[in-house]
Amino acid sequence: MKAVFLDWATMGPELDISALRALLPDLEIYDESTSAEVAERIAGAAIVLGNKVLISESLFERAPEMRFIGLTATGTDNVNLGAARDRGVAVANIRAYCTASVVEHVFGSILNLAHNLGNYGDDVRKGAWQNATVFTMLTRPISELAAKTLGIVGFGELGQGVARVAEAFGMQVIVAARPGSDEVPEGRVAFDELLARADFVSLHCPLTEATRGLFGADQFRAMKNTAILVNTARGALIDSHALVDALREGDIAAAAIDVLPKEPPVDGDPLLDYVGDNLIVTPHIAWATLEARQAALDELTANVAAFLDGKERNRVV
Repeated sequence: MKAVFLDWATMGPELDISALRALLPDLEIYDESTSAEVAERIAGAAIVLGNKVLISESLFERAPEMRFIGLTATGTDNVNLGAARDRGVAVANIRAYCTASVVEHVFGSILNLAHNLGNYGDDVRKGAWQNATVFTMLTRPISELAAKTLGIVGFGELGQGVARVAEAFGMQVIVAARPGSDEVPEGRVAFDELLARADFVSLHCPLTEATRGLFGADQFRAMKNTAILVNTARGALIDSHALVDALREGDIAAAAIDVLPKEPPVDGDPLLDYVGDNLIVTPHIAWATLEARQAALDELTANVAAFLDGKERNRVV
């Protein structure tokens, strides 16, 4: 049974792949696959594994032997699920594998910005403390998390994980109603109310037609000018131009962005050109501790094992 892994480089180094190799001894592994190479490499393959490689409808037509697609991600927007369903191809994703990693990244970003850790460190390296006249240098604001309000948009596994840690810090947590819906279920608040009340906003919702461009100029103006925004979900939830303007004009205080609309940003992005000390941009690493990446691989292996045994596990098709 031919099996291929199309973008192994996305998983990073130091992983133990022995269990997957035991299931698929003839597994062919490619670090990267261009769209042209994907068609060639999946030809004759029954099992196709990957992270972000696009599996379009035309590829299904060119790979009639394909029976299973295993993803090392929760998101499935890179696979044409309709085509998979029409051709009887099983598709499985992975879930709850990187909660600790993402939660730690969110609060690392929040604490960095709220306590101005990076900026104070830069000041010291530039000699500012050495030239100070008193023992402490209070030239930048420092804010406690306790008693502040954290607004969460998207309350699945990751959003709930962030909420638990926020409560441990003594924060009040509010959760937005589902974007695009007019209903506000019990225990949730309207999106506009969240914008007005939150001192920190953390995004954990999927990218859909209802959430694309969810944060634009109007939303930033509706937020507190002391608010901090963290996005570890999907880049296209935010209008990058509008966020740059909001940071520059003081509509919000700061932002930590781990995802961009196009990754890698080979065509650039306004956030990459922004000059200011109130923005942190990281290269989609919130999910990627060694432990989380190994958990992702282990989940993929379990999904493959279930498929080979004729069982369903984490199936989306």
